[in-house]
Amino acid sequence: MNEIYKKLKNINPEIEIYQVGGCVRDEIIQQKPKDIDYVVTGANPDILLKAGLIQVGSGFPCFIDTKTKQEYALARTEKKIGTGYQGFSCNFDSNISLQQDLERRDLTINAIAKDNQGNYIDPFNGIHDIKEKILRHTSLAFKEDPLRVLRVARFAARYHDIGFTIASETIALMQEISLSGELTSLTPERVWQETEKALGEESPHIFFEVLRKTKALEYIFPELERLFGIPQPEKHHPEIDTGIHTIMALKRASALTQNTEIRFSVLTHDLGKGVTPKEILPSHRGHEKAGVPIIANMCKRLRIPNKYKEIAIKISEFHLHCHKAFELKASTILKLIMNIDGLRKPELFEKFLISCQADAQGRKGLENQPYPQADYLRLCLTTLKKLNITDIIQDKKLKPADIQAAINTRRIDSIKTIDKTKFI
Repeated sequence: MNEIYKKLKNINPEIEIYQVGGCVRDEIIQQKPKDIDYVVTGANPDILLKAGLIQVGSGFPCFIDTKTKQEYALARTEKKIGTGYQGFSCNFDSNISLQQDLERRDLTINAIAKDNQGNYIDPFNGIHDIKEKILRHTSLAFKEDPLRVLRVARFAARYHDIGFTIASETIALMQEISLSGELTSLTPERVWQETEKALGEESPHIFFEVLRKTKALEYIFPELERLFGIPQPEKHHPEIDTGIHTIMALKRASALTQNTEIRFSVLTHDLGKGVTPKEILPSHRGHEKAGVPIIANMCKRLRIPNKYKEIAIKISEFHLHCHKAFELKASTILKLIMNIDGLRKPELFEKFLISCQADAQGRKGLENQPYPQADYLRLCLTTLKKLNITDIIQDKKLKPADIQAAINTRRIDSIKTIDKTKFI
């Protein structure tokens, strides 16, 4: 074991250190662990400090090895004393056993420890569940923490591609938590933290499917829940249901990119369809702009960073322009590029194009259809960026008020030179 282990053993031979949680789980699944965390039994905070660790946290103290950045936590138990994920009191006396510590963990696959000799300690059959590819709650204490609904949904998104599913009894407990109303006690920061992590998983669409299956989506993301059951014209959307389309588009986005900003923008691109007046369904005229304030309000409620809000609003407002690129006038294409701020932020424009492609291909039977609009608009932007406008800027015959108009004219003319037929 490491240097910390030796120091602790010298202080008290009864002390034991175990690897726990994700690092042990990932080792068994045969994936590379992100971090190695330890739990310590038979010790107290003073002993860990004496061994050279630095304490972090207040409600429950954790300790960091400044050399390795590895985290050490005292074995602990928790008691529910209030609502929400913060409504717990912790007991980390030196007599808390390893099994007691493992029992408080969310899933059996996360309740496995590994000792100094490389032996697994698995009192809740987590290894069996890994082999059977099952996400199962460790104990009934699971339902005391509403954040676990989101955590399990995130693990489902992470391991879906290798065949993991959630045990039916765990689904039932997650539904019970949702219907209890405790999800409303979660802070915006924690909701977004889990959501952002889920957007970075292999199959983020599963996260939202699980939330819906467990009745949590309507509490966490009512704007998304509202989309299910809303019809769209079958001509353009063979899947018809707007909620189903949203999930399909997110799935397609995940195949195109790992960028979480793009995935988020695709998730939210059709939120405006949730407020379409019933009398005009299945048409959704104006849904693009209708989605802008909905996205803004959702980002404000969940304190979602501006970088996500910025692109999501752009996609919502302008995605139909991208789909209709070959029908647009050169002047309209220039306006589109300027609205997305493509000349100054070409990386933002690229995210816009990928998001629109995911939207177009996130439809039943159209998943692999070409999307030449993106390549055409990429060439439009490249052409504009190569354009020399120095002579216009330096032309002393032009009034300052006329310079921008002259620049726009040249830009529009350059777009007109592009042969659309090469893309159609």
